[in-house]
Amino acid sequence: MELSERKRRILAAVVELYVATGEPVGSKSLCDTLGFNVSSATVRNEMSELSRMGLLEQPHTSAGRIPSQKGYRVYIDTLMKPRPISREEKQYLDSMILPSAYDPEKLLDGVAKVLASMTKYAAVSTTPSGESGVIRAVQLVQTSRRTAMVILMTSAGTMKSRVFHCDFDLTPEILRVFFRLLNDKLAGVPVASVTPAYMQTLAASLGDMAMMMSSALIAVAETAQESMRSDVCLNGEVNLLFYPDFGQNEIRRIVDFLSRPAELCRLLAERNRGLQVLIGRESRRPELEDSSLVVSRYEVGGHDAGAIAIIGPTRMNYGKIISNMEYLSDSVGRMLTELMDLD
Repeated sequence: MELSERKRRILAAVVELYVATGEPVGSKSLCDTLGFNVSSATVRNEMSELSRMGLLEQPHTSAGRIPSQKGYRVYIDTLMKPRPISREEKQYLDSMILPSAYDPEKLLDGVAKVLASMTKYAAVSTTPSGESGVIRAVQLVQTSRRTAMVILMTSAGTMKSRVFHCDFDLTPEILRVFFRLLNDKLAGVPVASVTPAYMQTLAASLGDMAMMMSSALIAVAETAQESMRSDVCLNGEVNLLFYPDFGQNEIRRIVDFLSRPAELCRLLAERNRGLQVLIGRESRRPELEDSSLVVSRYEVGGHDAGAIAIIGPTRMNYGKIISNMEYLSDSVGRMLTELMDLD
C-alpha cells in the first residue's frame, strides 16, 4: 500500500496520540502536533482518505479518528520508530528475574509476573518442551536414608525431578552405581524414545540390578514424560478489567481463552522464531479479535524452546513493549542456556 509522506506522518501521529490519550484524534490536534503548513481542512481530507483506505476509523460522526486494526499493522510494519531499551531498564529487568535464574520453571513464572507488572496486561510464558531433545544427564541427590531425587536434564533446556523410595538404605556407593548405569544407558537418548517399552528393555539389560533400581527407573520414566510437556505460566489477567477498550463480553471471552492452557500453548507454538505482533483477527482466535498478542520466542542452546507473550488491547505502546520483550526473551534464553551448560 503506497502512502504519501504526509499520509504516513498523519497515520503515525494518529496511532501515537490515540495510544497516549485513548481519545479519538481530530485534525486540529494533528496540526498542532505535526506543525503542518496546511489548513485543518487539508488534514481532514487526508484523514478521510486514510479512512477510505481502511487505515482509520471514526467511532462517532462528530468525533475524530482512531486507528483500525489494518492501520496498526501498517504502523508497526513501516512507520514505528525503534525504541532502544535503556541501560536502567535492562538493569531493572535483570534484577527482577535473576533471583529465579537457578530454576527454569521459576524463571519463566517470574518473567510472566514481570511482564504483567511492567505492561499492565495479561502475560504468558511457556516452559521449554523436551520433546525434540535428547537426555543430557541424569543426576541423583539423596534426600533421606531411603529416598533420593532423580533430576533429568535435556538438550532442549528442560530440567525435571522426581523423588523415589527404596526398601533399603541408600549409600553413596549405591547412588554412584545408579548414577553410572543410568547415564551409561540414557545419555544421548531422545526424550521421546523413553517409552514404557524402552524402559522395560533397559531394565532387562540391567540383569540383577533391575529389581534394586526399579523405583529409580520408574522415576526416570516419569520425569522423561513430564519433560515432553510445555507448561504455561499465566499472570495479570485481572489487569484487563481496567481497560475501557474492552466490554464485559470481550473480557469474558479473553479470560475464558486464557483459562485453557493447552489451546494457549498451541497458539504460541505456532509462532515463528523471533518476535511477532498479532493484531485482532490476525490471531485467528475469535476470543482475541479485539485484542493484540505480542509473542517473543526464546532459544536455548541455539534451538527454539518456548515463548513469552502479552495480551492486551490493540491500543498499546508497541515500540516500548517490543523492545522490552525482545530483551527479556534474549535474557531468558541466555540464562537457561547457561543453567543447562549448553553453550
